[in-house]
Amino acid sequence: MIIRKATVNDIPGIKNIIDHYAMQGKMLPRSLSELYECTRSFYVCEINEKIVGCCALQVSWENMAEVMSFAVRTEYRGKGIGTKLINAGLKEAKCLNIKDVFTLTYAVPFFQKQGFEIIDKQLLPHKVWSGCIKCPKFPNCDEVPMLKSI
Repeated sequence: MIIRKATVNDIPGIKNIIDHYAMQGKMLPRSLSELYECTRSFYVCEINEKIVGCCALQVSWENMAEVMSFAVRTEYRGKGIGTKLINAGLKEAKCLNIKDVFTLTYAVPFFQKQGFEIIDKQLLPHKVWSGCIKCPKFPNCDEVPMLKSI
């Protein structure tokens, strides 16, 4: 199992994972062009030359970053991959002097185990909500906002 920064060659594999969960309404779909533009924000988990998990850390404000597009292939869940991907992003956030990392998620128990706490959406900067317009659930978002201070 290798956790590493993504390359442009990983984008089709990342898109495949995201599309799987997006079709179930569990995460926001991402276009290929959007993923290529964000390549440098992504970490991937690779097993036997196959991308089995992904996670992006996107700086969103002066002292704040977002964990987004976090997913692990169903057959690889429960093996610690998600924790390793989150830890890679949190380590990078610390190097960038980010003070708070947030996510919008349905995986509340998982993120609670990683030290994230549920917060009120109003505590997040308005810039965060610009991506919501693309969401099929807009304006009735039911994702849970969570935050971890580092």
